[in-house]
Amino acid sequence: MDPGGFAGPSEKTVKPLTPEALAAFKAAQEKAGVIYISRIPPGMRPTKVRHLMGAYGEVGRVYLQQEDAKRAYLRRKYTSTKKAHYTEGWIEFKDKRVARSVAEMLNAQPIGGKKGSRWRDDVWTMKYLPKFKWNMLTEQIAHEAAVHTAQLRVELSQSRKEQREYLKNVELARVLDKRAERKRKTSGDGDTKDADDAPRPQKVLRKVKDDAPTTAPSSKEKLKKAKPADPRPGAEAQLNSVLGSIF
Repeated sequence: MDPGGFAGPSEKTVKPLTPEALAAFKAAQEKAGVIYISRIPPGMRPTKVRHLMGAYGEVGRVYLQQEDAKRAYLRRKYTSTKKAHYTEGWIEFKDKRVARSVAEMLNAQPIGGKKGSRWRDDVWTMKYLPKFKWNMLTEQIAHEAAVHTAQLRVELSQSRKEQREYLKNVELARVLDKRAERKRKTSGDGDTKDADDAPRPQKVLRKVKDDAPTTAPSSKEKLKKAKPADPRPGAEAQLNSVLGSIF
């Protein structure tokens, strides 16, 4: 329970409870009644609520719920109001009959007060809670606080998980970039080396013989070269003998 939103009785005496005192305390709790206020005027504090409600009967405990932390941060950042604001509240009357009558009488009625008062034109929005005791409120607030704490723990764990995943992806991207850069450098050096080691085309030079004839061959030489040799042995000697006998 938020200490800033609590306004208990003025006397603060702590004594050990006897069986008679414990029975009297339980009887007082059974007799008490609780009023729920759904809207607290801006700037109104628990002490002011106790003062206003005290005019209608004996008030026990008062608890006002502060506004959401995020909303309070934005309000303090963008407005000039720095004080705490309360959104809803619970008021305990010593007598449940007084609590019921006060809720029925003041609901949807202006707060009133002196002329020029800050909350003169504000309207009460309250309701009597039958069979509702103060310990139920404390249990509800404790449960809501535990749920809120668990929710914050889950959100924090999720945020840490997302952060670790993000850092992991960043490191993986950095390693992949380095690997790609190294591969590009290696492939560029290999291409340059292969280009240097490649054999260069050699010029083919024709060798011209020095003893080649510079003039064109005559017609007789062409005929001699064109006349095929007689493959038979002794053909030329036989031809000479035949020609000698004739002439």
